[in-house]
Amino acid sequence: MKIQKKIIIIGAGFAGLRLAQDLENSDFDVLLIDKNNYHQFQPLMYQVATARLEPASISFPLRKVFQHSKNIRIRIADVLSVDTENKTLKTSIADFDYDHLVVAFGCTTNYFGNAEIEKFAYPMKSVPEAIQLRNHILQTFEDALMAPEEDMQALMNFVVVGGGPTGVELAGALAEMKKNILPKDYPDKDFSKLTIYLLEGSPNVLNPMSSDSQKMSRKYLEELGVIVKTSSIVSKYNGKIVTLQSGEIIASTNVVWAAGIVGHMLQGIPADCVTRGNRLIVNRFSEIENLNSVYALGDISFMTTPKYANGHPQVASVAIEQAKVLADNFKRSLKNKTRVEYEYHDKGSMATVGKRKAVVDLPKFSFQGRLAWFTWMFIHLMLILSVKNKLSIFINWMFSYFNNDSTLRVILKSATKVK
Repeated sequence: MKIQKKIIIIGAGFAGLRLAQDLENSDFDVLLIDKNNYHQFQPLMYQVATARLEPASISFPLRKVFQHSKNIRIRIADVLSVDTENKTLKTSIADFDYDHLVVAFGCTTNYFGNAEIEKFAYPMKSVPEAIQLRNHILQTFEDALMAPEEDMQALMNFVVVGGGPTGVELAGALAEMKKNILPKDYPDKDFSKLTIYLLEGSPNVLNPMSSDSQKMSRKYLEELGVIVKTSSIVSKYNGKIVTLQSGEIIASTNVVWAAGIVGHMLQGIPADCVTRGNRLIVNRFSEIENLNSVYALGDISFMTTPKYANGHPQVASVAIEQAKVLADNFKRSLKNKTRVEYEYHDKGSMATVGKRKAVVDLPKFSFQGRLAWFTWMFIHLMLILSVKNKLSIFINWMFSYFNNDSTLRVILKSATKVK
């Protein structure tokens, strides 16, 4: 009987899932470990938070994805530590030995060491966090109906911190909710004082994108009524008052933190393998520096190449391409073929601000407006895993396009047992 090499993949994000798919029904014994039993499509997380899509539309059960696989096993567990000398991974359910270990568990919200902000601000890096934020947003509108005057402005101020794609898209979605939905849902309440702030520490929103996209995205946001403050860094937030480094304050009970990401730490990985942002230093084959048969993919990895001396952007396209190359190299190793080095081919970037308002940067040119918006929708639909989910999202988007509304504004409170 042929003995199969054991590959453990930690994390079912874009990189981990793609690697497992490319190794499906191959001559490897693949174990995919994640703390959730589903893959989540992060680029549309903000639409769950603003009640445009249901969580199930952007979540894909892992066991459904690999129903017809003969060599992919799935375990739901928390990863605790790794023993790289003995090639053993310790998890909350068992210890697993491996021949190759692939770390692809991505990053989490970076609060830059500010415990106060971490306590009171709302993150949006997972489906449960998006649902929590949705509940908070919808409950805030309910609270505003009966709130005393002295508490009203804090309830009416929504502050999004971070001017990357997540922050820009969320701010735009909130502005459209204010314009199109709140007057119909709450005819007895004047929401004209509801104010949406977008705070960004650098001089521009969408800082990695082209200057045209930066300018147009800001223009779109301001046309929707969003107050955009660039070169503005949050120093404090106590749950009621946002304090900027400039000394300016904004009263708000609604702060969403989208200002950065930081890698998860895995006990057992030597400190000299870790660089800024807790990213793991890898070579062109995605091998972690100075470790044997341990790899890192996606946001958690830090790979330098002549084209990307400061590492690659932490985006889905990089994660997916790295996974493809690593899967190919694993297969090449079985045939004693020479491995290929990873080289990123930039396919461009994009962000949407609102209905018929989006920006797209391609390698040689950029465009904005209606065509960019349709391009953004098409690309995101193509990236969705299942046909059922593609159809569900498309129907929701078309309904919202023609009706300027959605029917998903449901507050889901946790149940309490009566004892």
